Amino acid sequence: MFETDEELSEALKAADRIIISNKADKTYKYRKVEIHAIYLKGKRIYQVSCYTDKQVFQENIGCEVVCKHVEEHFPVKLCQMNIFAAGREYSYKMTSKGRLLKNIRKSNIITRCEPETNTHNRKKKYILQEGVVVPPLVDMGIFTKDGRVVKSMYDKYKQINRFVELVDDVLKDESRPEINIIDFGCGKSYLTFIIYYYMTEILHKKVNVVGLDLKEDVIAHCNEAARKYGYDNLHFEMGDINGYHTDMRVDMVVTLHACDTATDYALYNAVLWNAKYILSVPCCQHEVNGQISSETLAPMMKYGIIKERMSALATDAVRGELLEYRGYRTNLLEFVDMTHSPKNILIRAVKANISAEKRNKALNEVKNMCDELHIEPTLYKLFIQGDKEI
Repeated sequence: MFETDEELSEALKAADRIIISNKADKTYKYRKVEIHAIYLKGKRIYQVSCYTDKQVFQENIGCEVVCKHVEEHFPVKLCQMNIFAAGREYSYKMTSKGRLLKNIRKSNIITRCEPETNTHNRKKKYILQEGVVVPPLVDMGIFTKDGRVVKSMYDKYKQINRFVELVDDVLKDESRPEINIIDFGCGKSYLTFIIYYYMTEILHKKVNVVGLDLKEDVIAHCNEAARKYGYDNLHFEMGDINGYHTDMRVDMVVTLHACDTATDYALYNAVLWNAKYILSVPCCQHEVNGQISSETLAPMMKYGIIKERMSALATDAVRGELLEYRGYRTNLLEFVDMTHSPKNILIRAVKANISAEKRNKALNEVKNMCDELHIEPTLYKLFIQGDKEI
């Protein structure tokens, strides 16, 4: 039909955004299809998002086949189509009697897709793109139901993308088609769901995620949400980080806001399991604050807020060096969490081939620091006293 309707054909070819909805065939698997023009490596293409009741499937197509792709859905299976192009909205609807209704009007919706530029004012491209519905982000109140960022939630939208970027940076070269993840102290954090979405819908990998928490109501809530989103390989269990056992091969350990020494037990387990990736955002850290003392650094010990911050930094520095000692390439990166906490460090560690010299140097530096500050952090004790393999 598009070949015989020149105006419709031209509108499709110039479209920046196309929305196809309203089932004509009630058995059709998709309830909505959205097509967005994007630029990839300087070339204009279309990103297609097909929505079922529980999931979204994405693919990129060339501009030359957009008309053919639209015909797969409209008007036989989905009978409503809205095209946004060059400041206009083209609305098409196929009635039950086979009549095509058409309306064209000016549109104030900004949909124009512009090529990439080298200017400093270029809009940042986020991994979780606006306009693509991500169910957990909708439930968090960050996205509207049609995938638009709620203005008051834009900072959190950027923070979540920052987290995904940090994950993406280590996984972009991962060749294995299936990844197993343990999330310690998951709480109600929707970042667990975001990881699952990113792995399955963006990386297109099979992923198995187990979330662990001590609160029964939290576990029930999270399992219900996973079922709601159709995340079949994401489930949550009650359990303590210390002493948790699994027969599953663990590729990644995530610990977001595990309080105080719970982070240490999570890191320790990750190392024992030989997990390739570790992502940890520590929460409240009291242990070292109750131990630390130093005549040399007496002014740092005098003021409570300074002592507290120094204790937290010392704790994470020790954790980072101990992970280096156990064969992980470790970075401590800035990460602003969902509650705007000043404790905004993310420990990211990747299993690597680190020389014995560098590993021993890291251990010696930790020992010297602990002696100077009169501290004995839990992870240090677990590795030095509890792990006889070292």
